[in-house]
Amino acid sequence: MRRLLSESRLVTLTGVGGVGKTRLALRAAAETNRAFPDGVWFVDLGGVTGPELVVHTVLEQLGVHDDTVRKHRTVLVEHLRDRQTLVVLDNCEHVVQATAELVDVLLRSARGLRVLATSRERLGVAGEHLWQVAPLPLEPALTLFAERAAAVEPGFALGPHNREQVARICALLDGIPLAVELAAVRLRVLTLDHLLSRLDNTFRVLAEGRRGGDPRHQTLQAAVDWSFHLCTRPEQILWTRASVFSGTFDLSAAERVCSGDGVEPEEIMRSLTGLVDKSVVVSRPHPSGTRFRLLEPLRQYGWEKLRAAGRDHVLRQRHRDHFVEWAERCEKQWFGPAQPEIFALTRLEHQNLRAVLDFCLDEAGDHCVHLAGTLWFYWAGCGMLGEGRHWLDRALAGAPPGPARAKALWVNGYVSTLQGDITASRKMLEECRAYAVKAGDGVALAYATHRLACTHLVGDDLVLADALFEEAVARYRRQGLVNSHTLLAGVELAISATFQRDFAAAERLCTEARAVAAEHGEQWVQAYAIYVLALCAWVRGDYERADQLGKECLRIKRTFHDLLGIVLAVEVLAWISASQGNAVRAATLLGATNEIWHTVGYPMFGSRYFGTPHGECESAVIAVLGDQEFRAVFRKGMDLELDDAIAYAIGEEQAERPGPVPDLTPLTRREQQVADLIATGLSNKEIAAKLVIARRTAEGHVERILQKLGFSSRAQIATWVTERRG
Repeated sequence: MRRLLSESRLVTLTGVGGVGKTRLALRAAAETNRAFPDGVWFVDLGGVTGPELVVHTVLEQLGVHDDTVRKHRTVLVEHLRDRQTLVVLDNCEHVVQATAELVDVLLRSARGLRVLATSRERLGVAGEHLWQVAPLPLEPALTLFAERAAAVEPGFALGPHNREQVARICALLDGIPLAVELAAVRLRVLTLDHLLSRLDNTFRVLAEGRRGGDPRHQTLQAAVDWSFHLCTRPEQILWTRASVFSGTFDLSAAERVCSGDGVEPEEIMRSLTGLVDKSVVVSRPHPSGTRFRLLEPLRQYGWEKLRAAGRDHVLRQRHRDHFVEWAERCEKQWFGPAQPEIFALTRLEHQNLRAVLDFCLDEAGDHCVHLAGTLWFYWAGCGMLGEGRHWLDRALAGAPPGPARAKALWVNGYVSTLQGDITASRKMLEECRAYAVKAGDGVALAYATHRLACTHLVGDDLVLADALFEEAVARYRRQGLVNSHTLLAGVELAISATFQRDFAAAERLCTEARAVAAEHGEQWVQAYAIYVLALCAWVRGDYERADQLGKECLRIKRTFHDLLGIVLAVEVLAWISASQGNAVRAATLLGATNEIWHTVGYPMFGSRYFGTPHGECESAVIAVLGDQEFRAVFRKGMDLELDDAIAYAIGEEQAERPGPVPDLTPLTRREQQVADLIATGLSNKEIAAKLVIARRTAEGHVERILQKLGFSSRAQIATWVTERRG
């Protein structure tokens, strides 16, 4: 694989599901990372629900943030154009046409790009080199079986007494890794003799009915069929129903979506545990609770079973209902101390939310426009402007007049304003206002008025902006509303006051907003109030106080990945640095803001009031450094990754970076501890004693490490640990 990647710019690994395409791609990518100074990136397309989301997913998983109105394909081309990068595109088969079109454009535009794809069929792009991934030869298959069996049946070892039986099992399973693993874990409840007998009988019957097709695909299908039929009936039901999830899910979602029709919610945990034990479902610890995921070939199998039974639409409706209710709860809780957790959880459910939105677009009713509007806190508050605009535009295209459309209009108007698309924003907000007046919808009228005021604020019409802000605040009060929006209206009115040099009014408004926010545990708006207070302190010449406030704002905004809040905070810190005489720091921060603004939208919104201090800062710094040195330092700021730019602005010590390669096979902290102990030569029993855990738990950790890293022996884990230590 390393040789092929050095010779071809596109290598596609093909083969049946479960044959090990992903593991081979991960290993090959990890072992060629030194050839790609700008990074190796892994993009899982398995959870992508439609072709239009391929580019979104690639951008997201490459860490490219762009919330402008530019086409995302253009953004991706520009990002990769001058980089030497390897991108691994995994599970392409269900979106093969869209993936092929994207890869073709990228390879023609970015000469330093290499693509390694995994798919059950070729992409069909010029210059593509196909590599058929073969099943395991006998010896590696025996090793894999023995490793997996030992993890579930302590003391199992391959030897003269059982080698022939295991060899027959591996031969029946054609050496397909997933099939071998599914069989091996059955030793928890079956003896080796029983396992072989059952497999032999099952495959003998299946072989008689085979007619054409890829024999290996039939073998995997037979192995999965066999594993499915050995599950209990409740486990089978959960297997098929859980296939509706995209990406990972938690227990509460499984109970809500997969129960019913004779299955009680309390049965779900028992069935889920059984599927984890049988290696059908993978579990991963997370601060919010355990997350579960069906292995992709097994998810596809379950989905086909569900469709064949005519139950797929019902399950998608339940999936939709669960996540619509989930989003509604998050929206209500956003105005409170749970904001950081809501941000993290929404990121975690991103793929499921995408799947629901995609499903709702083809359904009658207002579910899609309702959900797209409900998620305003994610789109506008957590650095997801581009994707929010995508879903809101699509939802509004088919939404009839009514409260749900009105909300989506003002939310999209808000998002469009932050992107700098003022013309589109005003059109949507005026439509919302007209509807609200006609329908007597006082809530929609208040929100639309507020967001229309924002368009005039960034458009430098401060008189009209102030009038609309004051009208919006009055309407909010009449409706009895107190939330993040109502507080933000006061902060935005304070920004207008600073532009008009009424700093006393600005400080009063922000102090009031900050007090209400603190009372409710709200942080997101509070950070914007702190930003304005930093501006006021800077203008007064209290640079130490201004710097303290600017950094406090930035720390909070980093929590939410709020790119607008981040870039505004870095801007004010640059201005403060220039005023303090630290020209190098100011130039570096200006360079960093230059990059961030291009991912948010129009720099400084194109506003004279926002832009003047930026221009004055730049002129002052050039006067100190000279044009040539300024450009050099500015360039260094542009080259900072977002996290590094934030760390520099705050004054945090930056950790040494091991290189631009992300960890493609990350272990949890506990798994890393176990891997380190394996490298010292400890047995599972010794590891358990060392970490004060059950031996069974240690064995489970070892099994998951082997699965994650794609290894078949403890010796490989030890080598991997040693290599990473360098």
